[in-house]
Formats: sequence, structure tokens, C-alpha cells
Amino acid sequence: MYSVLLFDIDGTLLSTGGAGQKAMELALTAAFGIESVCEDIPAAGRTDYAITTDFFRLHGVADDVAAREKFTATYYEHLPTTLRTQQGRILPGVERMLAVLGEQPHVRMGLLTGNFREGARLKLAHYAIDHHFRFGGYGDHHPDRDDVARLAYAAAIENMGSDVRPDQTWVIGDTPSDVKCGRAIGVRVLAVATGVFSAEELAACKPDVLLENFSDLEVTLESLGIWSRNHAQAVRDTCGTRSNGDHPAPGPVRLVSPDPMGHPPGLL
Repeated sequence: MYSVLLFDIDGTLLSTGGAGQKAMELALTAAFGIESVCEDIPAAGRTDYAITTDFFRLHGVADDVAAREKFTATYYEHLPTTLRTQQGRILPGVERMLAVLGEQPHVRMGLLTGNFREGARLKLAHYAIDHHFRFGGYGDHHPDRDDVARLAYAAAIENMGSDVRPDQTWVIGDTPSDVKCGRAIGVRVLAVATGVFSAEELAACKPDVLLENFSDLEVTLESLGIWSRNHAQAVRDTCGTRSNGDHPAPGPVRLVSPDPMGHPPGLL
């Protein structure tokens, strides 16, 4: 039986410095001649399909298949440039966490992201972490993130068959929408306060686990049930201790109360 981990991208794994938003604004100008683009459209936790709908409505662009195809193609042309020019980064602890998770034979990692599929690929490839993910659900066709969660879970089943179970599956993200969509598909949720929402705001949504960040690898893996405290030494032997100075100091960790399904926080 596999542990299935469905990761959000922006605010969870990466901070792109607004590269996606900037590329969308440039695409509106290039594709439709819109010179003054509204920059106040909310993006956190939303799908690119929904964000595009808002852009089109606010700027009077006819929302049809041809317009969306033109917009997304132009967006993909601009995104590699904005990824280079904006001040983005991989978030603390993410590279080490993904590397160790990728070495676990019983773990499979996928994506549950509001990004367009190609946009997700470009972002992850820019930061050289795209190879960790085998499948996913993306925001190309749905305004509601709950529907993207259903796609991601179906992709996990297609990838692994009967070895996928809700109680062994986690949605991992940084917004209330990530918590909500995890509940919509009946799986567990780890929320991380590395995006625009505070730990207090995320705690109010009652995820199974709430972390400040992923800097403490041992706490992250234990919270996900990947290994217990008894396995800590093996992980230290594999990837070094936190005291070697190569990794950021861990932030505070908050484990929230048991979820409505009756699971204790952070334990499989």
C-alpha cells in the first residue's frame, strides 16, 4: 500500500515572485492589446481557469475556446522569461524533503495544483524539481479546486490502481482551498503556512496537520506517517542531521485537533 502525497505548487513548494501573474498580464497585452491590466485579481488557492475567467470579464475579452487557446499559448511563451526575471525561490526544506520522499519505496508523489498543466511543468522544471512527480490534477478546465482534487485522486488511482486509499492519501498545500478540496475527496490534509495565509487562518480550517514550513524534515515525515520516531536515525544517516549547518533551522510546528473523520492529527 502506497502513501500518496498530492502537492500544491505556489506557496507550498515554490515562491515564483509573482512570475505566473506577471506572465498572464503580459499575455493579455500581447494577445489582446490590453495595455492597462488589472493586477488585483486574487490568485492564491484558485485555478488558472478561474483566474482567466476573471481577467477576461474585467477586460471585456470574449470568453470562448479560441480566446482561451490564444491566451494560454501566449502565457506559456512569457512564463519562462518571468520565471527568470522575478525573484523566486524554492521554499525552505522543500528540496531535501522531496529528495528523501522520492527514496521511499512506498511513497508516490503527485500534484494537485490550480496551475495549467503546462504552466505547472514550466515552473517545476525551472527550479529542477519536476522529476519528483508522476501524475496530477491541474487547473486547465475547472473553476473549482474541489474538481481538480477529484482529477488528482483519479490520476493516482490510474497510476497505482487499488493501492490508493483515502486514509493513506494527503493533500499538501498552503491555502484554505487546499484544506477544503482535501475534505471534498475524503483524504487527509497537511497545511503549511508558507504562502499568503497565516498559521492562524489555516488552523481555523482544521487541517489534520499544520506546519510553519518544511525545514524540519523529521517532523514533516513523521506527521505524514512516512516513518515514526524510531526511524529518525536512519533518515539522519541518509541525509545528515539538522545540526550540520546546511539546512535552515526548523520553524515552530502546530498539530491541530483530530479531523471530522476521527483520525488523530498527523498519524496514519
